[in-house]
Amino acid sequence: MIHDPASPSGTRLTAAVCQFDVAVGDVDKNVETGLAAAENTCKSGAQLVVMPELWSCGYDGEKTPAHARKTPEIIGFLAGLAKTYGAVIAGSLPEEANGRVYNTMFVINTTGQTAAAYRKIHLFPLLDEDKWFAPGRQSMVFDCHGIPAGCMICYDLRFAEMGVHLAAGGARMIVVCAQWPAVRIDHWDALLMARAIENQVFVVAANRCGDAGSGFNGHSRIIAPDGVILADAGQIPAHVSAELDFSVIDNLRTRFCPVAQRMPAAYPPA
Repeated sequence: MIHDPASPSGTRLTAAVCQFDVAVGDVDKNVETGLAAAENTCKSGAQLVVMPELWSCGYDGEKTPAHARKTPEIIGFLAGLAKTYGAVIAGSLPEEANGRVYNTMFVINTTGQTAAAYRKIHLFPLLDEDKWFAPGRQSMVFDCHGIPAGCMICYDLRFAEMGVHLAAGGARMIVVCAQWPAVRIDHWDALLMARAIENQVFVVAANRCGDAGSGFNGHSRIIAPDGVILADAGQIPAHVSAELDFSVIDNLRTRFCPVAQRMPAAYPPA
C-alpha cells in the first residue's frame, strides 16, 4: 500500500472546475471571463479551482509567443485572487522561457506564489501543437492544501502510464485542464473515469465549452477514486464543485492497491 504521511485519513477538500468558451486570440476578453469565473468559484467556497487549457488565448498558431508575453500579468491577477480567497488556482497558459513557448499549467497557491509550473509533455499532433510549443520533460506533483496532486493537460490523459507514475509518486488527486473537442467527448468521459479508477485517485478536470459552432462541449467533471461522478458541469459555461474525502482512497487501498501491486519488470517500456 502506498503510504502518504502528508495526507492523513479524513482529510477533506472542496474542489471546483470552471468551464467557459475561449475566444481564440482575444486575451482581454478571455481574462475578463476567466477571472470572473474563478472569483465566483472562489466565493462559493472552493479551495481548489481548475481552469481550462490555454484559457487566455486558445490555440492561436503564430500569435502564441505574443500571447505568452502577457502571461506574467495574468498570473499576477490569479495570485491576487488566490490570496484573497485562500484558494489554490490551476490552469494552462502559454509560457515563454529560454526562447521557447510551452503549454504550461500554472498552480498558484494561497500565498499567491507559483507552487508548480507543469509543461505539457504530450503535444497533440492533429493540432500541430508541436509546431507552436516545445514539449515538457518532467511530470509534476504539487501540494494542494496538504494533498499531493498530479498535473495533466488534455492529450496527456491518453497516456495511462503517466497517471500511474503520478499515483506511484504520491498523488492522491490528478488535476486536468483541457480543450477536448466534442467529436471525441466520449473518449474524454471514459479516460477521466479510467485514470481515477486504475490509480484510485480523485480526478478534477476542467474542459472548454462553447456555442454550437465552437466544437467544444464541456463535460468538466470531478470523479471519485471508485469512478463515481461527483460533479458534472454539463455543456454550458458553469462552475461545479464537490467535497473530496480522501479517506475514501485509504479505504480502497487497504482492500487492494493496483499501483502498489504493479510488476513493471514483466512489462518494461517498449
